[in-house]
Amino acid sequence: MAIVVRSVTSSVTLALRQRVLRPHQTIDELAAEDLPHVEPAYFAAYDGANVVGVASVDKEAAPWRPADALAWRLRQMATDEAWRGQGIGRAVLDAVIRHVGEHGGGLLWCTARTPAVAFYRRSEFEPRGEPWDDPVLGPHIVMHRVVAAR
Repeated sequence: MAIVVRSVTSSVTLALRQRVLRPHQTIDELAAEDLPHVEPAYFAAYDGANVVGVASVDKEAAPWRPADALAWRLRQMATDEAWRGQGIGRAVLDAVIRHVGEHGGGLLWCTARTPAVAFYRRSEFEPRGEPWDDPVLGPHIVMHRVVAAR
């Protein structure tokens, strides 16, 4: 079956996000975290009716460029464990990058789990600063790249 990536509502992404990224939180807690975002876009990769990958992006200045109105933050990137290594994450990330380009482009950044650094590097992201250890979520590092306007 062909994987299809679609723009979706945040509710479509919640179950996979909770299972892969935040098992210590409830679905309601994750949904509440989505409320304060300015201009969010959510994406889901489908295998038929099953959501197998997700991500979101929103306008948010990077901490090192607080006045940058064209900055975007990638968040909540997750791929179902059974589907990893099959291009799902790349397809979802490509949809995010396309969205950013179609909406003016600019800096795209995220706080990546350190095991995902090679994945982001393949999409032209570069690390910034030093890794740190989140006591709940594990080791992270900031990654960033510039997306051209389309």
